[in-house]
Order: sequence, then C-alpha cells, then structure tokens
Amino acid sequence: MYKTLNLSSDIKIIVSDFDGIFTDNSVYILNKDTKLKKLSFKDLMGVSIAVKNGIKVAIISGEKSPEIDYIAEKFSLKDIHQGIREKLPVLEKIKQKYSLKDDEILYIGDDINDIACLNSVKYAITVEEANHKVKQVPHIQITTANAGNGAFREIIDNIMELKEQILSERETSNL
Repeated sequence: MYKTLNLSSDIKIIVSDFDGIFTDNSVYILNKDTKLKKLSFKDLMGVSIAVKNGIKVAIISGEKSPEIDYIAEKFSLKDIHQGIREKLPVLEKIKQKYSLKDDEILYIGDDINDIACLNSVKYAITVEEANHKVKQVPHIQITTANAGNGAFREIIDNIMELKEQILSERETSNL
C-alpha cells in the first residue's frame, strides 16, 4: 500500500532522474561492451498512465543508457537529457519551453546531483534508498515503494487519485 503524498492535481510535468528512481541503482555487466539495468513494469505503466492523462514526463540523467532510449521511444517522450552533470540548467530550459510555474513541476531525484533541482520546485520526491543529503531537502517527500520497484508508479497513482477526487467532488457539487 502506498502512502498519500502531498501533491497537486495541477502538476503538468514530472521530471525525473533515471538511475535510483526507475532502477534500483544496479548494473549488470555482461561483458566490457554490454551493461543492463532492470526496470519494473509498474514504473513503465506509471509512465504510460501519465502520458495518457496529459502529464508530460521528462528524464534528466547523469548517465547515458539504452534503457532510457527504450522508454523515450516506447512512450514518445520529447524531453530526454542524458549525460547531464549540471541538471538545473536543463530543468530551467524545460520550465521555459512549456511556460511552467514551480508548482506545476514535480522533480524526482535520489542523489546529490539532483539537490539543486529538488530545491527549485514546489514538489520534490525521492526514494528511501536516496543519499542522506537528498533526504535533508526541506520539502522532500519519500515514496513507500523502492527505487526500481514502483516508486514512479506510486507518484503517478497519487496524482491520478487527486484528479479523480477533484472530478468526483465537482460531479457531487453539480447535483
């Protein structure tokens, strides 16, 4: 069972780190040229639900990986940035591209290179396995689900429940 996160139904984009959020931070090395990362179908379904409901999904990763390319292609994601060391300038460009306010952006990150982005938005989320410095971000929220095993999906489910609640309240008030 997921816990209820303090989010908004007005979130228009979810910007996420990749390793440590979509993955459990493990790398399987088959040989010197082939590395693999495990992804959860829970999280992939979360991306699908977000996209189908008009919530943009962006990834800003410090690493480059074919797993990110797979997700981008599968869900036609437009804002994929790989091999990024300084993530905040990329987040700012995404914000400008879509004319977003800080309270319309949710950022998910788990390590020290995500802290600037986490501090720059109203909704900041991490996972239990995150670096201890990330957990000290003043308004950070922590998922119940583990990294690479439903954390992204937990966030999407929370947003969708909020949207359903608001819709239900509107229908009730129109009776």
